[in-house]
Amino acid sequence: MKSIAALQAVVTATPFDGEPSNAELDAIECEMPLILAEVDLLDAEIKTLDRPATGLDERRIRRARNRVLAERRDLTNRVGAMLTDGAA
Repeated sequence: MKSIAALQAVVTATPFDGEPSNAELDAIECEMPLILAEVDLLDAEIKTLDRPATGLDERRIRRARNRVLAERRDLTNRVGAMLTDGAA
């Protein structure tokens, strides 16, 4: 019977420790306002799944969508500013 174990050397030199790097943590920190805005939008949409949307629900969803769009715009502007500051 042949063994099915890998015959090649390990591809990665260092084992994965399962922890995010500092750069990944910084990226998450930078994106956190957008993440929270998307969670709020999801919460507003979930509330209307089992019943018809009222006028208040529609306003809540519209505000949440606008907040997501604003946070995406702000994140894009922050990243763009960081890239141009580093290149200058």
